[in-house]
Order: sequence, then structure tokens, then C-alpha cells
Amino acid sequence: MTNINVFDVLQERGFIKQATHEDEIRELLGNEHVTFYTGYDPTADSLHIGHFLQLMAMAHMQRAGHKPIVLIGGGTTMIGDPTGKTDMRKMLTEEDIKHNSERFKEQISRFLDFGEDMAIMVNNADWLMGLTYIPFLREVGRHFSVNRMLTAECFKSRMEKGLSFLEFNYMLMQSYDFLELFRRYNCTLQLGGDDQWSNIISGADLIRRVEAKPAFGMTFTLLTTSEGKKMGKTEAGAIWLDPEKTSPYEFFQYWRNIDDADVVNCLKLLTFVPMAEVNSLANLEGAEINKAKEVLAFEVTKIVHGEEEASKAKEAARALFEKGGVAGSVPSSELSMGVFESGIAILDLLQEVGLIASKSEGRRLVQQGGVSVEGEKITDINQLITVENFNENTIMIKKGKKVYHQVTIK
Repeated sequence: MTNINVFDVLQERGFIKQATHEDEIRELLGNEHVTFYTGYDPTADSLHIGHFLQLMAMAHMQRAGHKPIVLIGGGTTMIGDPTGKTDMRKMLTEEDIKHNSERFKEQISRFLDFGEDMAIMVNNADWLMGLTYIPFLREVGRHFSVNRMLTAECFKSRMEKGLSFLEFNYMLMQSYDFLELFRRYNCTLQLGGDDQWSNIISGADLIRRVEAKPAFGMTFTLLTTSEGKKMGKTEAGAIWLDPEKTSPYEFFQYWRNIDDADVVNCLKLLTFVPMAEVNSLANLEGAEINKAKEVLAFEVTKIVHGEEEASKAKEAARALFEKGGVAGSVPSSELSMGVFESGIAILDLLQEVGLIASKSEGRRLVQQGGVSVEGEKITDINQLITVENFNENTIMIKKGKKVYHQVTIK
């Protein structure tokens, strides 16, 4: 064990939101090697930056000598977590869930040490899919009060539109996961986002009732802006950890361009930059805050995509914003010369390279002055882009204030 209690580390960096037994958890983490878990339902084929905050917390825990269990929710995803949803989640096929689970495993393996006697990864489909209904109700269901369940925020928010019995079972499933992990691996602590508080305390309570042994839960702050809005959304969609869905350059740029008020919080939560350095960066003001943003962007990109990609993204950003140059890490497309010989309409070009989802979106962008080609603002939605617009076989398209895309003639 390290001399510094990881509970204090997590608290100082702003992770901890709620804990079932704060004093007991702190004492436990300071005196023992604790096996803990966090669950991830594979509802998409990539993790996003909301998941990343939880992975950072697990990494801090592992560095302090505790043993992480990553639980892939292959079984719970068959039901769908109603938390934070106004409507029932889309039902995924077993094939989709299996595919997404494999992608999650691949991504998570980059953030934790899965060596011998280190972190482990399990799938709750291994025990949930084989359950028989009546025995499960007798062992687990009898410990749950429907009246108390209905007071949970995850259910209350759904009562007006309707909550299916399928989703109502989710809390029982997640609680049973904790019980199963306690029995299999002596896992005594569940971690998760604060939106999971009701499910987490139900699991700890189930272990105490069934096994008459102590179990604990702790939740972490959700990744939000200083205004309380969830971070990780852009015009193009979510910020994914998969480089095929969000390129390292786009990922870097997202953090390089966040609001000044959010920089310090993100440095605390999403990097391993020592707190002394974070506090020093927090004192920067005016244009100097850009130094802190660059540190943030580089460190987060390094953790997610590796130091080489982080360096390339940093160089590309500097080339664009400081020297007006073009660098290879900027998202790019190659199109044939024939496309530009007679000219291609700007809206068609934007759609071709994936900068807009529809022509109507493109029209709005152009009309609002949000599209530039080689530094020249486009004002006509019918403007043609021809070979004459190119500079040494390349053009740079700028969408809004922050999105760049390089087009090359092949």
C-alpha cells in the first residue's frame, strides 16, 4: 500500500460525490487491499469520455494497490438501464451486445493493468443469462421493497411516461451483480457515476442482508461543465475513445477549446498531473490560460491515444492556429481530380467529406457564416469549389470555430 490514502487523492481531485459509509471506506482503503468493481453496459461500440472519468478513478485505485474488476454488462444490456432516460432504450440483439462487449474490452485494456493478479474483466452474462426466474425471485426479489424502489430517481423520472416491468428489473440485476462478485472475488466496494447511486446502495444492502457481511458503495461526480451541462457532446456528436469515431486530432481539439472555467476541473479528473502543478496552472489568467488548455489536451490525448498521437495532434494544432500551416494529423479526405474539374457545390463537398449530415444543415451553416475554404468565408450555398481553389493540391475547410478538414486531390 502507498502512504497516501487513495480516498484522499480522489477527494482532493474532486471525484467523490457520495459514499455509503465514508469513514469506513476511507479506513478500509487506507489499511487493506480492496477488491472493487465498476460496470459498463455495452450499449454502443465504443466508450465515450463520460466512461473515461470512471476509468481514471479505477486507475487511481489500482495505482494505490487496490484490485479492479471491470464488469461488462452483457446481461444487463439485454434489459437496459432506465437511468437518465425518458424513453425505453433501444433493444439490442445478442450479436450487437457481444460485438460491443469485445470493443469495450479492447479499449479498457489500455487504461488498467490486467497482468497476473492485477485487474480482471468479467461479463455478467455469465451468471445472469442462466438464472431461473422463481429461484431468483425467492433469493433476491424478496429483499426489495417496491415502495422504496419507486422513490429512486432512476424510476421516479420515468413514472409519467411509463416504466416497463423489464426495466424495473434492472436494479435487481445490478444488485445481484454485486452479490455475485462478492461471492466469487470477495469484492466489497462498487464504484460508479452518481446517476447510479440508487442501484449501488441497493447492491450493498443486498450483500448485507443475504451474506450478513459489510459492503460499500461510492459514486463519482459526472463530467459536466461549470454550467452543469454534460460534457462530451459536439455538433458532430459524442466524443468517443475510439480513434475511428473521434480522431486523435479532433479529440485533442475538443479539450484544447473547452471553456476557461472548465480547465482546472478537467485537469483534476482526467489527467495524472500532480495537484501542485494543477494548482499552479489554475492561477493563470487571460491568454495565459491557453497554456493550461494545451497541457490538458496533451495529457488526456496521451492517456487515451498514446504519446505519439498526442504529440502529432499538438503539432497539427499549433501549425493551424499559430503558423497557418497544414499538418497531417488534421482529419482529411482524398478526392479525385475529376470531382473538381467542372466544380462541386459546397454543400455536396461538405456532405462528401462528412462535415454535415444533411444539405439543410449545410445551408444553415453557410447562411450563418460558419463555413470557410482556404480562409475565405463561403456566403453562397450554390458556390462551386474547383481546382482553382486548391493550394498545391490541398484545401482546408473550416466548419464553425473549431472544426478543420483537409481535402487533397489524388
